[in-house]
Formats: sequence, structure tokens, C-alpha cells
Amino acid sequence: MSFGAYLRKIRKRKGVSLKSLAKRLDVNFAYLSRIENEKVPPSVALVKKLARVLRWDTDELTLLAGRVPPAWLAAIEKKPAETIKRLRRAFSPEKVAEELASYTAPTEFRKAIEDSFPFEEISEIAEHESWRKEIYRPIYHVHKWWAQRLGTVFRALIIGACTPEGNNILNLFYKPVRYPGFVIYDPFMGSGTTLGEALKLGCRVIGRDINPVSFFMVRNSLENYSLEEVQTTFSAIEVDVADKIKAFYKTRLQNDSIVDVLYYFWVKTTTCPECEHVVDLFSSRVFAQHAYPTQFPKAKSLCPNCGEVNTINFQDLTACCSKCYFQYNPHVGPTRGSKAACPNCNHELSIAKTYQLSGRPPTHRMYAKMVLLPNGVKEYVPINDFDIKLFERVRKELKDYKNPYPIVAIKPGYNTDQVINYGYTHWHQMFNDRQLLCLHILAERIKKISDERLRGLFTCLFSGCLEFNNMFCSFKGEGTGAVRHMFSHHILKPERVPLEANIWGTPKSSGAFSTLYAGRLTRAVQYREKPFELELSQRNGRIVSKKIFGLSQTIGTRIARTYNEFATKNLDTYLSCGSSCKTDIADNSVDVVVTDPPFFDNVHYSQLADFFYVWQRYILGTKEVFRCETTRSDREVQQTDPEKFATNLAYVYKDCHRVLKKWGLLVFTYHHSRQEGWISVLKALNQAGFYIEASHPVKSEMSVAVPKQQAKEPINLDIIFVCRKQEPITPFHKLQPDLIEEAKEKTQTTVEMFNQRGRRLSRNDIRVILMAKILTPLSRLQSALVMEKFLRANEVSVDAVSEEIFKGQKVFVKRQRQYQLGLF
Repeated sequence: MSFGAYLRKIRKRKGVSLKSLAKRLDVNFAYLSRIENEKVPPSVALVKKLARVLRWDTDELTLLAGRVPPAWLAAIEKKPAETIKRLRRAFSPEKVAEELASYTAPTEFRKAIEDSFPFEEISEIAEHESWRKEIYRPIYHVHKWWAQRLGTVFRALIIGACTPEGNNILNLFYKPVRYPGFVIYDPFMGSGTTLGEALKLGCRVIGRDINPVSFFMVRNSLENYSLEEVQTTFSAIEVDVADKIKAFYKTRLQNDSIVDVLYYFWVKTTTCPECEHVVDLFSSRVFAQHAYPTQFPKAKSLCPNCGEVNTINFQDLTACCSKCYFQYNPHVGPTRGSKAACPNCNHELSIAKTYQLSGRPPTHRMYAKMVLLPNGVKEYVPINDFDIKLFERVRKELKDYKNPYPIVAIKPGYNTDQVINYGYTHWHQMFNDRQLLCLHILAERIKKISDERLRGLFTCLFSGCLEFNNMFCSFKGEGTGAVRHMFSHHILKPERVPLEANIWGTPKSSGAFSTLYAGRLTRAVQYREKPFELELSQRNGRIVSKKIFGLSQTIGTRIARTYNEFATKNLDTYLSCGSSCKTDIADNSVDVVVTDPPFFDNVHYSQLADFFYVWQRYILGTKEVFRCETTRSDREVQQTDPEKFATNLAYVYKDCHRVLKKWGLLVFTYHHSRQEGWISVLKALNQAGFYIEASHPVKSEMSVAVPKQQAKEPINLDIIFVCRKQEPITPFHKLQPDLIEEAKEKTQTTVEMFNQRGRRLSRNDIRVILMAKILTPLSRLQSALVMEKFLRANEVSVDAVSEEIFKGQKVFVKRQRQYQLGLF
């Protein structure tokens, strides 16, 4: 095909007119017309511009223009024999182009996301969203869920999955597009990102999750409420219980004034088995510092001799107590790793083993507090007799109530064994008595809300509050939100220096019921009424965002309880709780399945979700989705065994195959650091009757996640896999030659595109992209066994290629594109 004819084909496929293309290229319309009509040849510069504007392969256009790409010339000069050999092999009968063509769906059924995806631009917007997710997408953050994906990404991929091929996804991202005839289904709905973004685009949605906590939070996020009735309900709760709860967070200062306590500082203690001395499990005597200590070096340290709170410089290795003049190293405490040294007899003890032998959960000592003075100043002071007597009064009052909190045993498991090893046996042991008393008072008031919808909504807010009000929380420091919630590490990590927050809270509080109401619930209801998207721009050399309203329709609808109700009454939303292996959804009724499946060896959501679930059942009773005592199920896809994971995922995808229309798409996001993770997903797709039509990298989950920040080679990218049913096509029957080499070249191109926007990728990010480029053609084989053998045989090659591309990165940084928020 000639260059001009090929250019016309690409242009029409992209839906671009000759005039608009000339304008974008900044060339004369008549000149471009002569090129397309083969009257004049294109210049090298124009070919490069065309490739960039049309998002097409530069080398392909360069060859059609009758020129050899510079990189090819360099390869020929360096290794002429090997290059010619490779070219001959590429055009040999063994690699038939028709086979690839037969694997493509007819043009009228193809969607924009199968052709291309603006991953660089969408990743940049998603990056910005990820830093303030609770502000930019508040509807998905009323309650805790794990591995929450970004709304920006899912808006873009839903647009791409519903829009015919040839349309510009990024262009449509900022237009009020609607897809009223489309049904979108998410079998792993998690926090509801897929459903919310699809509803904003006018789709009808079906969501299902095996975990009752997921179902509960999504139902409350999408249910129809007015801001007025939510505010009225909160005001009534505040009148009835706020003062009573706040009375338990008061202290008397030396001048006899009574003030609010924002936070109490606690430390775990244990008893030395040799001398029975009580050991404070401090690893450092510095208990409060600024989030940016190099800029704000002032910190608070506890004197190990008298317990006085001292102000020190964070860098100081010695400190002198202002009260008893004892000198000490503020950065040294009795604990080192998993062991502690008794300060009385120097006996070294194993912390976890000591708790196990005691047969009880850890004990704690309250040693300091942060108070709020009448002038609004925060001050750190030691614990006094008033605080100790108040806590004793709390203990006595708690005993006066009958069944004041749920008493449910913690079951052994991958994510719960860690706390069981510390002596915890029941979920309520993760709270101190003051927290249990205040939670009881609040829970009893929420039970009295007459409107079932609002009772559920405020139970959801209460449940979200638990994350910040337990003895697994810690202090983040000044200059940021004070409370580091218990799941910041995505696990149940026993905190040795826990922080107790004021449960009702003050305007200066973090993680309190009242502040979460204002910061989460109110903001979410407002967002539902007026959704917006983020648009990035530059201001004084920084990238800033602007909220764009009017692009999406409002969220909030009547939710169907059965598929029949959803179908016959033409409702917008159907939610259900249960295994997605078998659903009541009709055959061939879904246009697109969009989801984010769990990983086989990561966080086990159900084991962590039970922490919230026991309290939700305590308030709402044990009917419907709260019938079972635990959220755990044998049908969960998330497994530590890769074979069981692949089997369970295949069952879900088989049902997706059943409910999808003939030309419907299965689109899901995924990444993994281990070969087993990729093999499992590939096998599941194969068993379910799908192949991968296209794959695109994109920004992954939250940038502020602690595990991500602590990882040496974090995975910051997800892969969007776009899959089709195998039936309409003829699969390949043998491996493509040079599959790894071709995947390498495609990966290099993708990495360069990120590099050109100032982003250096980690080794794991590059490996994720490479694996996606390998899996896409590999999925076209019929035999899952052949796929697995190939991946295992080439694991070393994959690592070597990833390392080569990683070291060869050349990041192009433009000053005007530097981000103040940090790179993802």
C-alpha cells in the first residue's frame, strides 16, 4: 500500500478530517492533500509529526514513505548479517499475516480501547487524583477498601470500551458523553469504582462481590439520599451523644482549666520473665515529630527516668530532661526488632513469644497526650492523675452495660495469624475500654435511626471510623493528618506505640466521627450531585488541577435487589452479594465486563474485612448479607495457592463469558511481581474461553500507600487487558517466532514514551509492561500447558530483558513538566 493511501486509511480509522489533521500538524491543507494523493512525497519531519499526532508507529510510516528508519540503519551497519536474517525470517511462510488478521473482530464491533489508549496522559491525571483520592473521588472512600483503583483510569477505559474504534479517548474524556444503551458489569466491585464511573457516563450497571463489607459500602455509596436529610440525621446524633462522648476526652491542666484532649499516646508493655519488671516497648523515646523533620526539626521525646515530655531537635543523639536533668539518647529504646532488653536486669526477651506464653493480649500504658488549648494551640503534656482516674471511671461505666460490643473470635489465617501470635483472640481486644465505651454509645444511637437507608449510611460512617480509632493506629506527626490508620500497611500490624484519638472529635481532630462526616460523607454526597473531572494545567512551573463540572450525570438511584427487577423495571443499578462464579444475570445481556480482580498471594480482604463486619452486624443485625459470622468463603478468588486462584478466577470469568454479548469485551486491570501471578491469570482466561486482544499500561493505585513507599522496586503501573471471546475467531495453534524479542521492542517503545514525559520506571514496572506484551500474543494459543511451559522456560530471559531496558532508560525532563507532587 502506498504512503498516501495508508495515511488516508489511518486518518479515517481515527475519525480525523484532512483539515483538522493539517491544523494539528501546523501544515498547509493543500500540501497535506497533495501528499495523500501521492503528488508529493512527505518530508522526514512530517512523517515524525504524523506518527506523533496519529499515535502511529514511526518506523512503519517511515518505511512506507520510502525511507529506512535511523534505528534500522544503525542495526544494519552494526550487524548486517543478523539483521537481514531476521528480516527474512519475518517474511517467511512460517509467520502468516492472515493468522493475525483472523484473530481480529470485524471492524464494526471493534472499540477504541482495542486500537489505542492514552496511557501517558491518563496516568498523569490519575497520579494527581491519587494524592488526594478522598477529595477528588470521595464517593469511593466513605469506607475502607483495599487496593482501590483510580476513577480517572476507569472513566477512560469505560469510554474506550463503549466507543467505536477510531475515536480519541482523551478527547472524549472531557466531553459529556453518554452510553445509555450499555450494561456494564463488575464481578469484583470492591469499592465500586467501576460502577460509579459507568453511572456517570449514563450506563446501566451491575455490581457483585463475594464480600459483604464491599457490598455494604457500595450500596451506601450509590443509594439515593439528599444532602439535607443526611445533615438532619447527623445533627440529631450530635445533639444526643456528642457531649457525652467528648466528656471522656477531657483533662485538667496545672492551672486547673479543663481542656479537650485530641490524642492519647500509649505504649505496649510486657513483663520480663526473669525479674518481672514491666518493660515499655519503645524502640525510640521520640514519640512525636514533624512529617518533614529536616525542615522542621523540633520533636517531642519522653524522659525514660521521670516521664517528662521534652522538646528536642530530631537530629540530637543526646537529650537532657527539663525536669529531672537525666541525660539519655532519645532515639534508643528497650526494643530492637522482634526482641526487647529489660532495662532492670538486661534480660533479652522475644516480644511475641512473651505474649504467647502469657495467654493474654498485650497490655498498654498511657504516657502522654496532645491537648487543645482555648486559644487553638496544640500542646504535648504528660499523663496526670486526672487522666488515670478518668480512665478508671470509663472502665467502671463500661461494665455496667450488657453486651456493649461484639465479642467475636479471630479466626486463624494468612493475615490474622500475626495478631494471634501477639495474643489477640477476639476483635474487640484491638480497642481500649474508652474506645469500646464511646463506640457503644455511638452504635446504640445509630440503631435508633428509623429510616433504613440512613441507618445503613451512618453505620457505614461508624464502620469507617473504626479504622482510625483502635489500638493499632499510630501517630503520623505534625504537618499531616495526625492518625495513621490501622491498615496503612495493608495488614494487621500490632502497633507498639499506638495512638488513641478523640472518637467524636473537634475541628482540629483527625479520624474522628465528626470530621469523617464532614470530610468523607458530606463530600461524597455533594460529589454525587455534582461530579467533576480533573484537568491538569501549569501554573508558575507547577502542575495544578482544575475541577471540570458538567461532564457527568448525577449518581444516586434506586438499587434493584434481583436481576429480574433490574431488567423488567429498567433500573440503573443492580447490586448483589455472593460468589460471581454463578449469577442470576441473563445470558448475552452485558456489553462490557470491567473489573479489577484480586491477586493470588496478596492481602486477603475477607480476613481484614471481618474487623469491620463484626461491628456492622452488631448495629444492623444478622439478616440478609449479615447472616454469616465471617466474610470468609471457600469460593473466594483470592488464594495463596496459584492453582486454586486460577481455578476460582476461571469460574468467575466463565460466568462473565456467559453473560457477555457475542462481541462484548472483558476489560480488567492487573499487575504482579511473580511469574505465578501471570501464569494463573493466563490459564484462567484460557479456561474461560477468552483471549487478550490488546493491553495498555496505566497508573496503578494510590501513590501514598505505605507499602508502595517502602518498596525498593515498587509497581506503580497496572496493565489494562482487553479480552474477547474465542468463539468468533480462529486461535493460533503454534507459538510465534521471536515472541520475546518482539515483546522487548514493544516494551522499549512504551518505556520510552513514559521517559519522554519525564518518568523513570522501576524494574518491576518494566517487567509488568514486558509481561503484558508477552501475554497478549501468547493468549492466542489453544493450550494453556504450552503457555505455562513457555513462560517458565523464559523467566530468566524476561528478567534479563527487563534489566536491560531498565538500565537503558533515558529520561527526558522538561522544566515546565516537572511535578511538585512527585513521580508515580
